[in-house]
Amino acid sequence: METLFPWIGVISLILIFLLLDLGVFNRVPHTISIKEAFRSSLLWISIALFFNCFLWYWRGKEPALAFFTGYLLEKLLSLDNMFVFVMIFKFFKIAPPHQHRILFWGILGAIVFRLFLIIIGIKLIETFDWILYLFGALLIYSSYKIFRERNQLAEIETNAFILWIKKWIPLRENYKGRRFFLHINGKWFVIPTFLVLSTIEVSDIIFAIDSIPAIFAITLDPFIVFTSNIFAILGLRSLYFLLAQAILRFYYLQHAISVLLGFVGFKLIFNHHLKISLEFSLGFIVFTLTIAIFASLWKNKHKNP
Repeated sequence: METLFPWIGVISLILIFLLLDLGVFNRVPHTISIKEAFRSSLLWISIALFFNCFLWYWRGKEPALAFFTGYLLEKLLSLDNMFVFVMIFKFFKIAPPHQHRILFWGILGAIVFRLFLIIIGIKLIETFDWILYLFGALLIYSSYKIFRERNQLAEIETNAFILWIKKWIPLRENYKGRRFFLHINGKWFVIPTFLVLSTIEVSDIIFAIDSIPAIFAITLDPFIVFTSNIFAILGLRSLYFLLAQAILRFYYLQHAISVLLGFVGFKLIFNHHLKISLEFSLGFIVFTLTIAIFASLWKNKHKNP
């Protein structure tokens, strides 16, 4: 059984980074500028690559390559969350200075949930080998669904979860501060920011149902699965503020996500019969992402004014 020390070390390091992020560098609410978001994104990517180098030194080439491939795959899949984030913040009219704090708590919750989901997934695979076929089928279905619904804006106002909260929990809609709850005249109210946070958490759970099985197509090492997943979403907030204004212009991004989900689904189903190397998987991810970016740039350049 793998020692717990690496897990304790990584989780402690992540918590330190998150506490510094919110408690020191972003203690005062402010609008995140493009320049600040770029620096922060660069920092998170550098931390992930430094960890990748350490992993190569500690455990060798194969685990390091699996981490990098998984990290790149999860980073690309996490971009799909941004389409939802943009719609949620726009619908609830959340001011830019408060968006960072909401995303902070949202990602902290995502870390806890994904660790839980990864442990369950690994245990299921160890107990029922055939479940890999089920995961593969789920990913292929998700690939089809994303392609069918590509570039369609999320209908936040008809979201069943939001409608349920509004029906059963008192909502103080005119409050624009940082708090999630208010206590007025002996009665508790939730604030729109709490509704936004809850919606983000639920959306991440839905996205994790795709992203966790996807990483199983790269590696079944629990430590690599967890670290590649978490390092990918740690920089998601910074990437959101860097790309929020432009994310809808990446027209072919969801096409790329659909292709990659289909690829990893196929890989899971035929894993026992057709071995696809990590090098090929990494190359396919890079190639797909590159084509999507350049095709989107070309479309934006040549679309009708």
